[in-house]
Amino acid sequence: MESQQQQYGGRMPYFYSPEGSLVQVDFALEAVNRGSTTLGIKTNEVAILASQLKPTRPLIDPSEKVFLIDDHIGATGAGYIGDVLKLIQELRIEAQKHNLSFGSPIDVKTAAETLSSYLHQYTIYAVRPLGASVIMAGKDPTGVQLYQVDPSGTFFRGSAFAIGHRSEQTIEFLQRKYDPKMTKDALVDLARDAIKTATNEDSPIEIGIVNGTDSKFHKVPLQ
Repeated sequence: MESQQQQYGGRMPYFYSPEGSLVQVDFALEAVNRGSTTLGIKTNEVAILASQLKPTRPLIDPSEKVFLIDDHIGATGAGYIGDVLKLIQELRIEAQKHNLSFGSPIDVKTAAETLSSYLHQYTIYAVRPLGASVIMAGKDPTGVQLYQVDPSGTFFRGSAFAIGHRSEQTIEFLQRKYDPKMTKDALVDLARDAIKTATNEDSPIEIGIVNGTDSKFHKVPLQ
């Protein structure tokens, strides 16, 4: 820690490196990269969230990794589990507020924007950025949607995301195997294969699904 203080002029907490990167956000992203291998995939008809279940110590049950936000939205995350749970709580609260204020379910983009704004606050004040990244999937009037939000507050929309341990290898696998015409069962198999191939482990994988037919998000029983 002393060397880091000297490197950035003895300022704590420090914000920007000489290269212009947000140092504390970089550290938060490293925390995300140490989390469980986690991904999201979508087509026009269905979206899948999947995360490796891996206990941090022997004899301890692994933490839940896929969460229901509202009937039509689910989310998963990687990083410090306490930070992930805090973001899940914020998403659930915002979904309830939207329902009470507007009398309609929150759309997925608004949920992503709200979480993005919440995380961004931690980058402009002298507090610790949350070491967690979230992938959310849902079905709203615009169709099946998939978003990722990272610790800086940046959010992305796309067809596939991977975060956590060996995320680069996971996304490379998805890029090779993904087909936008895949069925729900094929997407589930792809998610499992991507995580197992990238990690070279056979840990349980928690999966959640939202499809365009019933517009509901639900978790798949562990195999």
